[in-house]
Amino acid sequence: MTRFVDRVAIVTGAAQGIGAATARLLAAQGAAVVVADLAEPQATSVADEIVATGGQALAVDVDVTDEAAVTSMVERAVERFGRLDVLVNNAGITRDNLLFKMPRSDWDSVLSTNLTSIFLCCQAAQKVMVPARYGKIVNLSSRSALGNRGQVNYAAAKAGVQGLTATLAIELGAFNINVNAVAPGYIATAMTAATAQRVGASPEDHQKMVAERTPLGRVGQPDEVASVIAFLASDEASYVSGQTLYVNGGAR
Repeated sequence: MTRFVDRVAIVTGAAQGIGAATARLLAAQGAAVVVADLAEPQATSVADEIVATGGQALAVDVDVTDEAAVTSMVERAVERFGRLDVLVNNAGITRDNLLFKMPRSDWDSVLSTNLTSIFLCCQAAQKVMVPARYGKIVNLSSRSALGNRGQVNYAAAKAGVQGLTATLAIELGAFNINVNAVAPGYIATAMTAATAQRVGASPEDHQKMVAERTPLGRVGQPDEVASVIAFLASDEASYVSGQTLYVNGGAR
């Protein structure tokens, strides 16, 4: 498929999980992809894999909570590939705990990484997209935005992503920039494996428990979320903006 030929995309948190799957899919469909992550060796590995299969990719070591680093990331993308068409804000962390045990530092770090970083990345990207009068921004929210025990920080951040997304769609729509969010449910990633360990279960047992209460009878895979992100980042979704699409196997 060539839906992203001549397009340039930045994917944050692209060293593993949903981010890596998204970077690979966008590249396979023709995009030049900036594989951005704080974990530089893993990001380089994903970028090298894309190049080895005939795609275009650039690994960038970036702390998305650092405004100067985010600005540099966008500048490097434009310097290398000449433009910026797609931004996927996927970088995120968890620091799970119940309210009465959660230190302020864990609240601050999750809000900074999962919400403020998206503000910074969108602000930097729009400086390129607005003059071009074209852009697709996809932000990662979560099913946890609806509330999840032990994740008051993560839930608040992911709910904030939905409000930020809706507002940016209003502000940037006049410049032909679509802004949407994807809210995954339980996806088999390193992050959900860590959640399993937090509650004293193995990833396999935790996935089985979640699958039993999911209408489709299983947990999701990173590629399944990447496919939805790719749709929202494409011209096929040209009249979709300000939306949050849940990808959770039908769970309520």
